[in-house]
Amino acid sequence: MALQDKYKELTDAATAAGISDLQVREQDSVLYIDGTAPTGTVKDQLWDIYGKIDPNFLTGDLVLNVNVSVGADVTKVKVTTDNSNLNIRKGPGTDQPIVGKAGHGEIITLLNKSNEQWWLVRTDDMEEGYAYAQYLSPQ
Repeated sequence: MALQDKYKELTDAATAAGISDLQVREQDSVLYIDGTAPTGTVKDQLWDIYGKIDPNFLTGDLVLNVNVSVGADVTKVKVTTDNSNLNIRKGPGTDQPIVGKAGHGEIITLLNKSNEQWWLVRTDDMEEGYAYAQYLSPQ
């Protein structure tokens, strides 16, 4: 099965959700989906569809590189780790690669409360991803 066919539901949803600058390309047996989501909720919906197609995100044949628009409605949260940095991950799960870190006590931007465990955040350095909600407190 071609990757574009395998992930058709995901690419169709990205188009329907109004992902700006949407780019879908296949290279070296990996499908890349790039663009900008209008809200954190839209980004979460794409991850949910991806999770249905590849429940454990183990096939390694898709890179979902969609960030949330900088102009989206946001709020601030504080990192409440004991004294270490908080990992920010590409997707919602400890199996996802780390894309950034937020320091203990740092105030970061909350883009969406994706679920009870993982919240979509952005640091002042524009590192965007998912952080474990247990270590975040609303400001």
